[in-house]
Amino acid sequence: MPKIWTDTIETHRQAVQEAAIDATAELIAEHGLLSVTMSQIAEKAGIGRATLYKYFPDVEAVLRAWHERHVGRHLEQLAHARDQADGPRERLEAVLRTYALIAYESNRHHDTEIAALLHRGAHVTKAQQHLHTMVRDLVAEAAEAGELRGDIAPAELATYCLHALTAASALPSKAAVLRLVKLTLSGLTASR
Repeated sequence: MPKIWTDTIETHRQAVQEAAIDATAELIAEHGLLSVTMSQIAEKAGIGRATLYKYFPDVEAVLRAWHERHVGRHLEQLAHARDQADGPRERLEAVLRTYALIAYESNRHHDTEIAALLHRGAHVTKAQQHLHTMVRDLVAEAAEAGELRGDIAPAELATYCLHALTAASALPSKAAVLRLVKLTLSGLTASR
C-alpha cells in the first residue's frame, strides 16, 4: 500500500477513535457510567455503530482508551512542571505540587465506580512507575546538591512523597493541598 494511503488511513483511524473517546466522556458526564451505550457513543461521535465496533468492543474499552489518554496528559503536565523550574529542589517541589493538584482535581471529576474500573489497567501501573522514577530522580538530584536529606534512599523518599500526597484528593481546598505539599517537603529535610 502506498505511504500516502497508509498515512491517510491511520489519520482516519485516529480521528474516529478520538471522536468516540470524546463522545464517551461527554455522555458519562451527562448521564453517568451505567446509562451510556455504544449506540449513544456512535450517535454523539457522528459515526456508525459498525464503525465504532471496529475500534472498541464495548463501552469499557472506550473508557480505558479515554483514561490512557488522560493519564498521559497528566504525565505531560508533570514533566512540564519539572522542566519549567530552576534548581533541584524547585523542580521536585513543582512536580509534587502539580501531582497533588492533579489528585485534588481528579477526585472532583470521577465517581468511585468509574475510578475503580479505570485504575485496574496496566497503563496505570506503568504511569505510577514512571511518576515514581521521576520523583526518585528529583529527590536524588536535590540530595546530591545538599538541598535534601541524604540519609534515606531516594526511592523510599519518593514513595513517602507520593503516598503522602494522595491525601490531597480528600482535602477541602487548594490552599489545604498546598499546605500538604509544604508539609511533605519538610519531611525531606534532614533533622539537625
